[in-house]
Amino acid sequence: MSTFVLVHGAWGGSYGWRYLRPMLRAAGHDVYNPSLTGLGERVHLGGPEVDLTTHTLDVLNTIEYEDLHDIVLVGHSYGGMVVTGVADRIPEKIRHLIYLDAFLPRDGQSLYDLGGGRQREAPTDDWRVPATFAVQETADPDLEFRRQRLSPQPRRTLEEKVKLSQPLESHAFSRAYVLALGRGGEGPFERAAASVRGNPAWRSREIAGGHGMMRTNPVALALLLEELIAV
Repeated sequence: MSTFVLVHGAWGGSYGWRYLRPMLRAAGHDVYNPSLTGLGERVHLGGPEVDLTTHTLDVLNTIEYEDLHDIVLVGHSYGGMVVTGVADRIPEKIRHLIYLDAFLPRDGQSLYDLGGGRQREAPTDDWRVPATFAVQETADPDLEFRRQRLSPQPRRTLEEKVKLSQPLESHAFSRAYVLALGRGGEGPFERAAASVRGNPAWRSREIAGGHGMMRTNPVALALLLEELIAV
């Protein structure tokens, strides 16, 4: 049995894991999937002061107050920014670090630096970055469900730069990057996958189902996660 901590992406919430979560629990794993401040069921807590540090503390506090150890820490999309900061703070509590089609920052990089967030499409005089462009996959069975629940993303979460005390590769936990197929072109996730491909400190995998593979291909994703933690 493993303990999974699943970190959702921008504009989302814990509900994004609602297909994968029961599969992992049915396999005997513990699953925690906190909603980040200002998003999901915590949308009422959003404000201009919410930043990447806030979201990192959301996950750190879940781990601390639930007394979790030997964690499988999983970040999807923007969640990659969050899990990177968490892994730097408590590496001794993590067994596996897994990025799912996620941003993979190095020290001193923000999500905007990595080409995410589509900042030029959002007004710059508001702390809220709207989610009008965040749902694009028509094959997603949760399309309308998600449209009704997407929350504006606090701008500072996209602007704040990650601060790392040392490279991720220096820690004892395993590292894996999972790239979603079928997108075409070269974006930030393709670049992130390419940056670790062939690096012996990382494992690289690919999965069908698009960016929202936890909804569109949850069975394959559950099997892939089982493979990645079986080391």
